[in-house]
Amino acid sequence: MKGVVVADPVIDGIACLWMRGGSSKGAYFLSRDLPSDRAARDDLLLRVFGSPDARQIDGIGGADPLTSKVAILSPPSRPDADVDYLFLQVFVDQPLVSDAQGCGNILAGVGPAAIERGLVAARGSETPVRIHMRNTGEIARALVQTPGGRVRYSGEAAIDGVPGTAAPIALLFDGIAGSMCGRLLPSGNEVDVIDGVACTLIDNGMPIVVMDAADFGLSGQESRDALDANGALKARLEAIRLQAGPVMALGDVRDSSVPKMTLVSAPVDGGVISTRSFIPHRCHASIGVFAAISVATACVLGKGPAARLARRPDWPRFAIEHPTGKAEVLVQQDAAGTVIGAGTMRTARKLFDGRVFARD
Repeated sequence: MKGVVVADPVIDGIACLWMRGGSSKGAYFLSRDLPSDRAARDDLLLRVFGSPDARQIDGIGGADPLTSKVAILSPPSRPDADVDYLFLQVFVDQPLVSDAQGCGNILAGVGPAAIERGLVAARGSETPVRIHMRNTGEIARALVQTPGGRVRYSGEAAIDGVPGTAAPIALLFDGIAGSMCGRLLPSGNEVDVIDGVACTLIDNGMPIVVMDAADFGLSGQESRDALDANGALKARLEAIRLQAGPVMALGDVRDSSVPKMTLVSAPVDGGVISTRSFIPHRCHASIGVFAAISVATACVLGKGPAARLARRPDWPRFAIEHPTGKAEVLVQQDAAGTVIGAGTMRTARKLFDGRVFARD
């Protein structure tokens, strides 16, 4: 339109809040600052992050799926929410941007980011933020520390996989069973056998395939680097994943980041169970929030690898062991033992606030 100057993301940049959320890092944008056309938006984000390139050397990506993430925030589209949140995974070495899943770690930064950007007003010493997770349609509740009307990032809460301490952010979830697959156990079974491996196909916030590490000749305590270097293991996991996709109502998952593949073993450090999670082709340095909730839920089933290997706690807190420590998950069950809610504690930190520039 005549007289309107359109900002050039190469020359003028785009408003961007770069944050650590949980054990991930990502770029937080307002939807109004990005193209409304999906193809144009995805092309822009690839250029901002420097993908596809294994090092993402010409962008802000950190050469790892955990540091190549995006949160897009917008005013709420439903009355029971304070902010809408769309998560996007920017692939590192492929020209792909996916909204096929949510991310509970990046979710931890949504409440603070929404307050920083003026989408939500701080209220008292602690501000509750109702977040509409557009990837799955559910509502999450975040409790953000806001003394003096400003987000407080410093504190004494520690989470494994992140050095130091920060202010706690409680995340509470209801009704996340079947978030992408339509029901908690998409096949209707607690155990399905795929390529001779007993699997639990489960979705309580994140679709995952749970398998006993011993069925792959592993102890389950192998390092992330060792598992990433095991080409035969990864090929076998991918073969199972491709078969699990249609069974989980996810269709052809060849180019999708879900389901995640999770190897479980008996805990060794006082937790409920030990995990090695693939996201889906690289071993996670820890474990995603929703994946941890799905694993914890699998532990309370009557059958399956997780149910067999888990050491059940005497309280509703589940410590899920992973390569760099433990993730604490709160699991709420009714009198019949059915999981009716879940939660976790995360932290977040603002790293920079400014403008990011796309490559030409």
